[in-house]
Amino acid sequence: MGSGARALPAAERRKGEGDLSMKWWVTTPEEREVPERGGDPPSLEETVRRSFLFTRLQDLIAWGRKNSIWPFNFGLSCCYVEMATAITSRYDIARFGSEVIRGTPREADLIIIAGTVFLKMAPVIRRLYEQMMAPRWVISMGSCANSGGMYDIYSVVQGVDRFLPVDVYVPGCPPRPDAFLEGLLLLQDAVGRERRPLGWRIGPQGVERGAARVLRDEKRGERRRKGLLRPQDEV
Repeated sequence: MGSGARALPAAERRKGEGDLSMKWWVTTPEEREVPERGGDPPSLEETVRRSFLFTRLQDLIAWGRKNSIWPFNFGLSCCYVEMATAITSRYDIARFGSEVIRGTPREADLIIIAGTVFLKMAPVIRRLYEQMMAPRWVISMGSCANSGGMYDIYSVVQGVDRFLPVDVYVPGCPPRPDAFLEGLLLLQDAVGRERRPLGWRIGPQGVERGAARVLRDEKRGERRRKGLLRPQDEV
């Protein structure tokens, strides 16, 4: 670009740290002008900014991975009805890039444990999980999957995390479709912050994950400040 290229100042970088693309200019701040719509053709700077994207390969791969999660079409009991409702046009899971519901675990990278996990089903679920593509993730949906729910008996597994690594827990009995979508967004945020190896010989080989978020704690202050609780038919 020549000597006129200039990196973004530190103060502006901190403002847009959530954006993967690095903002830059081919002119100095004194020469920079806001382009006007219509009329004159776009300047060289505007044309270059529309044609090039600068980012890190690791961030680009994480961005693509988190926005193309393919769920496995699998359910156990009543929570699956709420999960399936999230696919309909009212909630439209396609907005988040997860509408590609796969009928086989070999084409999926997300399994939602929606319903009561009985001891008879535990080895089947484990086998399906092992057949999924890697990297793979697990969402535990509903009280029965999270902790056994009201079934504190010998035939029900008291939490799917007894035999599967769970990434996101969605509480409720049953949770609403929008609660499931919030869990999906939480998983996307975690996937976007993961750092995985780019190859067998490139970079570190470990998986770096960010700190787990607990929305119950994050929303506690906001919920305590609420003075008006709307009825359920208005929510």
